[in-house]
This record gives sequence, structure tokens and C-alpha cells, in this order.
Amino acid sequence: MSSAARFWGTDMINALTRAARALGIAAAATLALATPGSAAEDPKEPKHHHWEHAGPFGVFDRAAMQRGYQVYREVCAACHSMRQLNFRSLGQPGGPFDDPDFPNPNDNPVIKALAAEFTVSDGPDEFGDMFDRPGRPSDPFPKAFANDQMARASNGGALPPDLSVIIKARHHGEDYTASLLTGYDEEPPADVEVRPGSYWNPYFPGGQIAMAPQLFQDRVIYDDGTEATPEQLAEDVVTFLAWAAEPHQEARKRLGFNVLIYLTILAVLLWFSYKQIWRNVKH
Repeated sequence: MSSAARFWGTDMINALTRAARALGIAAAATLALATPGSAAEDPKEPKHHHWEHAGPFGVFDRAAMQRGYQVYREVCAACHSMRQLNFRSLGQPGGPFDDPDFPNPNDNPVIKALAAEFTVSDGPDEFGDMFDRPGRPSDPFPKAFANDQMARASNGGALPPDLSVIIKARHHGEDYTASLLTGYDEEPPADVEVRPGSYWNPYFPGGQIAMAPQLFQDRVIYDDGTEATPEQLAEDVVTFLAWAAEPHQEARKRLGFNVLIYLTILAVLLWFSYKQIWRNVKH
């Protein structure tokens, strides 16, 4: 008997051998699943869209943001919350319903009307009872479901993600989200069987998504008369979500541009100062 066998015992060595063999099989299986080229594993590259707010000088399209909020309100809010936003956020500088006549969004009549569309549970009152009231600009966006368990139970076990920063949380951001929302038309590959309760979408990792197609012709009737094609609905709601993920983006860009101008002027002044101070010194 070898020294290892005497020290560990035959049973222990056999158990370690079987464990090592199992780990090797598991590693091989993992490598096989990760092999590139699997249609069910590799999401399709998102379509590139032109976004007016993209780039260092881009600004949000206010009309698109307002339509996007309407799409969220009438379509997305049934399942997806936006817990990071209050109604008054919609009326802040740079927001979709910003009004210079009402620098305080709490006084904006449009924001008041949008908030009042929702019923909010409040209390307790002087008798210790809870009560319902119309929403106020200071209220956060209402939750789609009371808790995650209820959300999963209503969506076949899948938890709808919060949309507050969804654009920042997804690779390719706006392009990915817009492509996903309009990407249900393609048929799955012949070797892929779509699970019951799932839908094929090549832009979603794995290809199978629990969310049914939501954007179709005239699902929303726009207040401004814009034709509500699926592509238009997707573009508008993604614009709104991009603003929600970074509501101070325009102010940040303006500040960055002003800082660059300041640094440029400072660099020029420093260069002339250097030439003046050292003009009589030989180098």
C-alpha cells in the first residue's frame, strides 16, 4: 500500500478520484455549452438607431419623451415599476413636462394632473385608519405590484425588472431596448423549442423571454396625433426611459462643455504667461 493510501485510506482516495472525474465532466459540459455559434445562446446584435440625445451635444426630444411617458403609463406600468422617479421629476428642468413658468414642479398643473390619475394609499388618519387619496407631485411612481412574489405569480414566475435605470443597466442601452421591443417577428431556429409561456426574441440573451409582444399598431393613441407604429412606440418609450435613467444628462453636458472652454482659455493664458516670464532666459 502506498504512503498516500495509508495516510488517507482507500475509500477517501476513491471518493476524491470520483469527485475529480465529475468535475472534469462538468467542466467539459460547461465549455460545450459556451461554444460560440449557438443560436439559443448568442443574442442578435441590436439595430442601430439615431438618438437625438446621443453624443456630447445631443438633447432630448421633448415631444418624444412626452409620448414615451404615455406609452409607459398605458402599456409598461401594468408590469414594470419605476421606483426611482417621483411625479415631480417629470417637471424638473430638462424633464418631459418642464415648464419655465413653473420652476417648482410641485406647482406645475400638468404634473398635478398626471399625479392625480393615480390613487395612493395614505395614512393613518386621526382615527388610525388608512385611506386613499389622489396622487400628488411629491409621490413616487406607484409600484406595479405590492411585492416581488405577486409580480412573479402574475408573470409566469418571471420578475419584471424595474425600468428606472434599465437603459444604463443593459449593454447597448437604447439600441438593445428598442430592438428587443420590436424583435418578436422572427421565427426561432428549427432546433430550438420555445418553452410554454415564453416567446422567441433573438435580441434577448438565450432567445426566450417571458414578456409577450407589447407594442403593436395603435396600441396607444397619441395625444399629438403621431402615428403609433410599433417602431414609433419603441423609439418614444426608449427616449423616455433614457431620460429617466439620467435626468440631468443635458445639464451635465452643458457643464462639461463650459469646463472644456474654461480649461482651453486657461491653457492659452498659461502658455502666454510661460512665454512672458521666461522670455529672457536661454534654454
